[in-house]
Amino acid sequence: MLLSLFAALVAVSTALLIFAGGLVTSTGSGLSVPDWPNTYGWFMWSFPLSKMVGGIFYEHAHRLIASTVGFLIVVLAVWLHRAEPRRWVRRLGYIALAAVITQGVLGGITVLWYLPDPISIAHASLAQIVFCLTVSIALATSPGWRNGYGNRRLDDAILRRLAVVTTATVYLQIVVGATMRHTGAGLAIPDFPLAFGHLIPPMWDAKIAIHFTHRVGALTVATLVLATIGHVFYHHGRRRELRTPAIALALLVTSQITLGALTVLSGKQFVINSLHVVNGALVLVTALVLTLRVYRVSAPAVDRSSPAGVVLDGA
Repeated sequence: MLLSLFAALVAVSTALLIFAGGLVTSTGSGLSVPDWPNTYGWFMWSFPLSKMVGGIFYEHAHRLIASTVGFLIVVLAVWLHRAEPRRWVRRLGYIALAAVITQGVLGGITVLWYLPDPISIAHASLAQIVFCLTVSIALATSPGWRNGYGNRRLDDAILRRLAVVTTATVYLQIVVGATMRHTGAGLAIPDFPLAFGHLIPPMWDAKIAIHFTHRVGALTVATLVLATIGHVFYHHGRRRELRTPAIALALLVTSQITLGALTVLSGKQFVINSLHVVNGALVLVTALVLTLRVYRVSAPAVDRSSPAGVVLDGA
């Protein structure tokens, strides 16, 4: 139980890190601290609070939160190694550790190489994977997962495929969004819901194409989410383990579309823009949780005699 609570804490901390990263990008503070891993020559944790002003506040705070999350994931990986009997869950911990180390290196390269677009986009995209890994570990160590959600079997191949496609599409949409932010295309189309007063932009360049792709992606995600939610409620509406993430997904997608519109209409106000970033991450992990639960209840019955509550095939 303690391991599950700690894993949930790590997941929440990762969400906070994504919000902090969004603030850095939204305020244009990526090079406010030009050195790495130090901060203006100071050891990161000894940098004076009095000097955290302007863009330095956002960039240095992001570094402090990132370091904290990295430490928490180290603790989580060690804890899983020592206490978790399921090999695949322990491997998730190792992968999360490797991913957060890579994320830190990419963050340093981003600063030292003066914010190259490909590295910045990779940094933002990998952050989402780290979040997915921490959420997956929190889910896999939860009591509900361990007892198989009551051992009520589900055999729905359509829902399994639909949930996977929805989750993958949300991630691709986030990557396009990261590309849009880091290439400066966030206001390439300055109006909403139309594009220069038209359904399809009457003029095109690279930034307009990226921005419009993101809008089309949002429509695609919304359609897939509606299809997934509709399927859950029509066929499995009494199953709380599926109904709860489906409701959360509906609320989060509605919020995401609203925040996207407000981002454009407000001229990329930095708090709104950052909330749009972290809310997109929440959409992704909620779709992932729904997907994983669908596969969990499709697995063989739980062996309750095992202290880990695992099934015979090791799930």
